[in-house]
Amino acid sequence: MPKLLMVVIRAQNGALLYRISPWARYVVRDEDKVNYDWVHWNPPQSYIHKHPSPKRLKSLRIYESHVGIASPEGKVASYKNFTYNVLPRIKDLGYNCVQLMAIMEHAYYASFGYQVTSFFAASSRYGTPDDLKEMIDVAHSMGITVLLDVVHSHASKNSEDGLNQFDGTDSCFFHSGYRGNHQLWDSRLFDYANWEVLRFLLSNLRMWIEDYRFDGFRFDGVTSMLYHHHGIGTGFSGDYNEYFGLHVDEDALCYLMLANHMINSLHPECITIAEDVSGMPALCRPVAEGGGGFDYRLAMAIPDKWIQIIKELKDEDWNMGNIVHTLTNRRYEEKYIAYAESHDQALVGDKTLAFRLMDAEMYTNMSVLMPLTPVIDRGIQLHKMIRLITHALGGESYLNFMGNEFGHPEWLDFPRIGNNESYHYARRQFNLTEDNLLRYKFLNAFDRDMNRLEERFGWLASPQAYVSEKHESNKVIAFERAGLVFIFNFHPYQSYVDYRVGIETPGKYPFPFACAEKF
Repeated sequence: MPKLLMVVIRAQNGALLYRISPWARYVVRDEDKVNYDWVHWNPPQSYIHKHPSPKRLKSLRIYESHVGIASPEGKVASYKNFTYNVLPRIKDLGYNCVQLMAIMEHAYYASFGYQVTSFFAASSRYGTPDDLKEMIDVAHSMGITVLLDVVHSHASKNSEDGLNQFDGTDSCFFHSGYRGNHQLWDSRLFDYANWEVLRFLLSNLRMWIEDYRFDGFRFDGVTSMLYHHHGIGTGFSGDYNEYFGLHVDEDALCYLMLANHMINSLHPECITIAEDVSGMPALCRPVAEGGGGFDYRLAMAIPDKWIQIIKELKDEDWNMGNIVHTLTNRRYEEKYIAYAESHDQALVGDKTLAFRLMDAEMYTNMSVLMPLTPVIDRGIQLHKMIRLITHALGGESYLNFMGNEFGHPEWLDFPRIGNNESYHYARRQFNLTEDNLLRYKFLNAFDRDMNRLEERFGWLASPQAYVSEKHESNKVIAFERAGLVFIFNFHPYQSYVDYRVGIETPGKYPFPFACAEKF
């Protein structure tokens, strides 16, 4: 019988408050209960890590993952399932890093892990803390770096099993009043000027690194942290007045600098990534230079650009110069993580690239026994080309959300009242790639070959590409990077023979190492 614990606090008004410790390491919820219980976790023999963490990677190829949906079955999948069924798949696809979402305990499953209730507890819906430690250890044995999607930008409003009103006031951990609430996320905002809050958050980072052996973090909601307006109703054009002024939350910025400084000082092999859509200058420069201290930032304009192109433009109207500008528009000597799509595009209400390109025909015409229709043909070719040009030109790292590599045919929707608590869309149908009668296997193989080609030539760790051609009428983009020549023909119906492009280094370039054409 597990030992249940509880913190009892006498509030200022004399009332007794029953709370879960903010530092609880293991919390569980029975099926017949609404709130979580704090369980004393002290196994006779804790899991002992057997494998060292991989060395810091030069080329980062990230597989963005969610443990709970990592199964074709309609249920909450487990750490064990991820360890023995998903990690080998990630390794085979050529990814060398896995970014884990929804690990920090969250009461509401459909929040995708972004409404955290227990910051020091690994989610018990997937298994025990030792199961997670084993999963990370096995990943390390495969040479896979493991990053945690850490949420220090806000917290759940839950009080009985969360941090909200922990001592009966609205100012414990958070700002009081309007400043302490996020109007869009319906969550609480930390007071980063409070020393105890800083100690809480910094020790939280150390715990995930030192106890679980995570190799770094992707900091969620950095834009919301950086500005008092949280990015709500605000556009960013690149004008420096947008980044420096009284609208910047200096306390939050100092916390991020302090967090990165601590991580880099104690664990210099760890990696930190900023999810920032604003483009804050120097966010990915060292703290010693006055920067934010992050190693990478997400190139969030790239997926938006691909969606805009596919939604609004005919194939013959695609602008090559605009595509190249979006893929290369990044701050000098700040590393960017390029991606064509992430979990954001997979969620219900949005569409993945594959779904936008092929839509309903994915349900009827993906069999190799069926004639290749124009929609499926175009969709498969563009799906490959968009991912390759993003991979090769868009940044110093690459990210893919699980299942999108093979054009997962359905959106992602967690169990909720609106869908009758169904798990049908809260899963990843990896089995589709194993069916030789379906065309998903071709997209899966292309993704694997693309990553293995990068591993061989290391273009992500190479200087930014030199673009030698962006021809509007021919719809051709050509560039060089890492000793490779990439040539993309986006023309909807025109192919070319003996096409000439300029190159920096003369010589013979074997085909088809890095050439793609829509046909």
